[in-house]
Amino acid sequence: MISSITELKYSNTNTYLIKGEAGTLLFDTGWAGTFPAFRELMKQQKRIVNEIDIILISHYHPDHMGIAQAIADSAGAKIMVLDVQLEHIHDADIIFEKEKRTDFVPIRDESVEVVSEKETRAFLLDHGIEGEVICTPGHSDDSISLLLDSGELFVGDLNPLYELPLHKGTKIYESWEKLLSKKPKRIYYGHAKAAVADAVNLPKAESAPDVELILKYTKKGYDIEKISKKTGAQKSFVEDVVRLYLTHPGVSLQGILDRLDIKGR
Repeated sequence: MISSITELKYSNTNTYLIKGEAGTLLFDTGWAGTFPAFRELMKQQKRIVNEIDIILISHYHPDHMGIAQAIADSAGAKIMVLDVQLEHIHDADIIFEKEKRTDFVPIRDESVEVVSEKETRAFLLDHGIEGEVICTPGHSDDSISLLLDSGELFVGDLNPLYELPLHKGTKIYESWEKLLSKKPKRIYYGHAKAAVADAVNLPKAESAPDVELILKYTKKGYDIEKISKKTGAQKSFVEDVVRLYLTHPGVSLQGILDRLDIKGR
């Protein structure tokens, strides 16, 4: 049984503290150098770093694993790594090696507990957390999601559900189909706001938001609200498209779609 879920916002990545009956799990961490901010926020929340038993990383991009080892060292926690993630845990090391002024501690083998997807339920239950970890490639090959039996789903950077029609026939779509078949109740994203999962009212592939039309109205100077009403697309999706268009002058339609796939890395 889960006694509490606490969202920790101390960096650009949403991280979550999940307290079970016999332990506490931290889902994702921030960029290297954010450990002091993490520690201060924990203090403000009247929580202590030492309560963390397990650290689970949704995927090993630098903004999700940057202080995993620093937290593990401070808390004496284990980093739970799925076997499919093992070859990726040092992918970001080269990035931080170039950031000489950034305080980064690479993940060490002795801090890692490797489990298979089938073993995750038993592993979590040992810490009083009822749920499972599911392999959900799409954003990256090593992406995983955590689904609690109470219905909370943590997906890291898996593309938001409102984008689903854009990804039909891709790994992203297949991963979401797998997750939605388990009927999650609430979805917690790595960079977007948490949302209620409503598979029944998902948009059909044929009614996917018309990105080209959104761009047309953007060029005419229409605001987000007006574009949303004219195209039928959700405001959050329109905001993503407009932001990418304005920050990448001259980008093509395909370029917009490609960047929607990788935003938040």
